[in-house]
Amino acid sequence: MKAKTTHILFDCDNTLVLSEALAFEACAELSNEILSSQGVADRYTGEQLLVDFVGKNFRGMLMDLQERYKFSLPKEELDKYVSMEEDKVIEKLKQKLVPCVGANEVLDKLYNSGKYQFAVVSSSAHRRVMASLVKANQATYFPPDRVFSAATSLDKPTSKPDPAIYLFACEKLGVSPIACVAVEDSKSGATSAVRAGIPMIAYVGSYETPEKRDEMAKTLGNIGAAAVMYDWAEFESCLEQAGCNVSDAPQASSL
Repeated sequence: MKAKTTHILFDCDNTLVLSEALAFEACAELSNEILSSQGVADRYTGEQLLVDFVGKNFRGMLMDLQERYKFSLPKEELDKYVSMEEDKVIEKLKQKLVPCVGANEVLDKLYNSGKYQFAVVSSSAHRRVMASLVKANQATYFPPDRVFSAATSLDKPTSKPDPAIYLFACEKLGVSPIACVAVEDSKSGATSAVRAGIPMIAYVGSYETPEKRDEMAKTLGNIGAAAVMYDWAEFESCLEQAGCNVSDAPQASSL
């Protein structure tokens, strides 16, 4: 029998906020500049990067590009590009980002219930996540010490699907993975949560077409989703499917 759920761990990009397309739009130009400098003829649009690298941070994407095109960036140069990309993306998010439909209403209801503690567990840099949460009017629910970044919170930066950031978040929160529920929208994020032993709700509402939503529902279900959520209005029923007794959850301490 599953332990009582006390903590909800949310992915950020395209789970709480509609940020992925904006982020990849901002980093496509920089990625193409890097490829050009390495003598690689291929070029990417933001949409192509999104298809190939959704759920990964820019460092993880650059690691994959190096492997794909057989080149190597010195650590100092890699770090420089990661910093440049972060600035470009944050500028774009501050201009155009909006929350996922229905997310703020659910967050507000859960926050006011006092039943759960919240955290964000993301591949994106902490500064970028905080900029997204502020722009989407979600920062009230997630103070900076409840935002965990695979890119910047760990001693050794990584990216989902590595489970390290989820395990790190659980350690810092002082909670067992089985007492948490994760909410994820991507293959890499879902894999990260499942590998960490955390029951996972798959959110597919940010995908643009019914066909893509159904495809991702099947994909994330195969990875190990305990429930699939097409709309944030379904969140409480998905918590029940994930093994959480919604009406009976323990009162958590203040966020």
